[in-house]
Formats: sequence, structure tokens, C-alpha cells
Amino acid sequence: MKLWNTNVCLTSRPSIMVIIALLLSTLVLASVWPEEVVVIKEVPPKQKVEVWIPTAEDILYQDSMYTIIRNTQNDVTDIKEDIVLILERLDYKDGTYDSIRYVKGGKIDKRRNQ
Repeated sequence: MKLWNTNVCLTSRPSIMVIIALLLSTLVLASVWPEEVVVIKEVPPKQKVEVWIPTAEDILYQDSMYTIIRNTQNDVTDIKEDIVLILERLDYKDGTYDSIRYVKGGKIDKRRNQ
């Protein structure tokens, strides 16, 4: 265990020679180490690609999907309009109002009381 208790001087000639030898041997090994071999396989020529031509059934299916999407968009628009109508009706006949969304001088108030 006396070896571990000794002082090592990194500026001494033998220490510098060992460091340089390790560095050079590492560089030599890294330069000659074989890399992974990449094998490139030849891809056979592709066959002629046929263009998809929709049948009458395909066209009817696409039209029905478009109709469903258009109806859903119209429903969402109707729901948004109904929400606006509900928010505008938060003002009561006796002069009171709900304080949830209705703000005096707000967007709804300006639209109702022009």
C-alpha cells in the first residue's frame, strides 16, 4: 500500500512520457479500429404504379362523409348562436341581472342597450 501513499509529480519526465504514450496509443487505436460495415442492398425496380380511380360507391361514401361534416359544422354554429342568446337573456324583468357573465357596460350590455 506504500504505492498509493507516494506523491506523483505530473511535471516529471517519466510522467510526461507515460501521458504522451497513452495519448498516442489511444489515437493509433482509434484510427485503425474498424467501423461498422454498411451494406447497401440494391432495390429492384418498382413495378408500374396504378392510379386509384374511385368507383361510384367510393364517390357516394365521400359525399356522405362531406354531408356529415357540413351538418356537424352547421350544428356547432347553431349551438354557438344559442349560447349567445342565452347569455343575452341573463337580464331579468325586475331590473336585476346575473353577475356570472353579464357585466354592465360590457359587450352584451352595449348590444342590448344601444
